Amino acid sequence: MTTTPDATTAPAGESSLIPTLPGAAYVDPAVFDRECERIFEDMWFCAAHESDLPGPGAFRTVQVGRESILLTRSRRGELRAFYNVCRHRGARICLEDSGEKARSFQCPYHAWTYDFDGRLIAAPNLTKMPDIDRVDYGLRAVHVRSWMGYVWVSLAAVPPSFEDTVEAEVVARLGTVDNIATYDIASLSIGRRITYEVKANWKLIVENFMECYHCATIHPELTEVLPEFADGLAAQYFVDHGAEFGEDIKGFTIDGSEGLGVLPGLDEYRDRKYYAITIKPQVFVNLVPDHVIWHRMYPLSEQLTIVECDWLYTPDVVTSGRDVSASVELFHRVNQQDFEACERTQPSMSSRLYRDGGVLVPSEHHIGEFHAWVTARTDSQKADSQEGG
Repeated sequence: MTTTPDATTAPAGESSLIPTLPGAAYVDPAVFDRECERIFEDMWFCAAHESDLPGPGAFRTVQVGRESILLTRSRRGELRAFYNVCRHRGARICLEDSGEKARSFQCPYHAWTYDFDGRLIAAPNLTKMPDIDRVDYGLRAVHVRSWMGYVWVSLAAVPPSFEDTVEAEVVARLGTVDNIATYDIASLSIGRRITYEVKANWKLIVENFMECYHCATIHPELTEVLPEFADGLAAQYFVDHGAEFGEDIKGFTIDGSEGLGVLPGLDEYRDRKYYAITIKPQVFVNLVPDHVIWHRMYPLSEQLTIVECDWLYTPDVVTSGRDVSASVELFHRVNQQDFEACERTQPSMSSRLYRDGGVLVPSEHHIGEFHAWVTARTDSQKADSQEGG
């Protein structure tokens, strides 16, 4: 079994405190621009749930870095993703966040029209312009795939290995992909979705999710259900460690009451535990015995992030109309508490006092690894050197 050092102990010979990123990393538009280019637009990005696209012509538009991306399904039901940009003069094809088209996508500016596979099928006077190839001048596709019931896109010319990036995050946390497969997330249905507008940099939200040093301070309901979180240790620091429910806690609910039954594939080892996983750059997964809570972030600027949170249950729970409010309310409060803390922190990132950053205590040292990862991906000289070959 893989183990990690005690989270309360700094490496031998090193200070117990390590520096954070400087304040500018959270407020400088140029930094955010590099993050868009080298992180969000270059990695696999979790864009939507498959149920957001129930059939051919159903669509959703999402912001991926600096780009608007149009998600849809072909007439054969296959997932498709395109830049939401008309090939004629660059107008947005779809202005709505979501909807359904009966036959095609049509640019509202000059009526260039595209089928659900992206091919150009009509335009005013198109027959008089034989040099316009209907495939070459179709919507520009981006890479798309499904995993865990979610739609993932990559804007990179050659996307990174999904196994070496997304799945590797699960392996690092749970030891093996099999340990998340037992939850059969792709078979679950959305019982509730809440969207949050967080006036904070995306990295502050990631950092907050990765540590529990703050749990005893701002999460009374969570620490009642998961008592070990009151000690300030992050469960996700340890490989395959799940935080156990309190002795008198019956379910992952706001009052510790009975949940909705254990998910079919779980064994006794996991039927009273909570697991948190960070999948860089913008997904948080929370695994509990009777449901899964899936967050994904859409960073819109250096100081604004949209977070969409899905509560996933077995289909029979959703279709039967069973009351899920007690389980939703627990993590909804956690979200509100976390995002308020991030918004309280954001203004200080531009303070002269935070010009050189702050510090991480021993139980937060794994956040230092996240900072190193961000720096490595966005460092101008390193990135330029790699691109130059």
